[in-house]
Amino acid sequence: MAVSARRRKIVAGNWKMNKTVPEALALVRELRGTVAAVGDVVEVVVAPTFLALQPLHVALEGAPLQLAAQNCHWESSGAFTGEVSAPMLAELGCAYVIVGHSERRQLFGETDESVNKKARAVVAAGMKPILCVGETLAEREANQTLDVVERQVRGGLAGIEAKDVATFVLAYEPVWAIGTGRNATSAQAQEVHAAIRGLLGRLYDGETAGRVRIQYGGSVKPDNAAELLGQPDIDGALVGGASLKAGDFAAIIKAAT
Repeated sequence: MAVSARRRKIVAGNWKMNKTVPEALALVRELRGTVAAVGDVVEVVVAPTFLALQPLHVALEGAPLQLAAQNCHWESSGAFTGEVSAPMLAELGCAYVIVGHSERRQLFGETDESVNKKARAVVAAGMKPILCVGETLAEREANQTLDVVERQVRGGLAGIEAKDVATFVLAYEPVWAIGTGRNATSAQAQEVHAAIRGLLGRLYDGETAGRVRIQYGGSVKPDNAAELLGQPDIDGALVGGASLKAGDFAAIIKAAT
């Protein structure tokens, strides 16, 4: 399926457990010029720690830069010590919430079912999920990549209507490429992105599949961003380590134009 004119590229920086509040503020100040320069061509999103969301929301007022949270709980309130709900994040000005990141799945036991519940909560709170899927090295070597990704997409989107799914961002992030310095080749990434879009067409319809933006994540850097982002079904990047340096992140954003 060819790139739709309706799909605007989206580059999101997942800062993970990095940057104090002053450091986060300094980084977005450096990024403002780059974000302003790309205008409406690329949507730029940053996902700082929970602690930095409110200060960044204030600092970014009027700037064309969106906020994302890195996680949320699926309940809106209750006795869930240490958790943060989707309505709380919406109140802080978040436009997106990352759900199902491989680190959450691997280190904190998240399942397709819990990811689905979180995605539903994000939609109910008026935000958009960035829903992550991807295979481990063992699964790729066993030629299970497409089966694993299909299971995760089906599980993550279960019971969610087409009108809501059309607003989602899906992020294909091969687990073996995250933080390792390795990345899928552009052909490998395009194959999986095209398979995901085809699956969306079967689960919903061609129009919905054409509207969903699918990012690639996994050791995206300035020197490989242009080739990856030039593929017909790759609509952006979910950037980890390179998003912590203004110059590197700016170069990736420019590669998406």
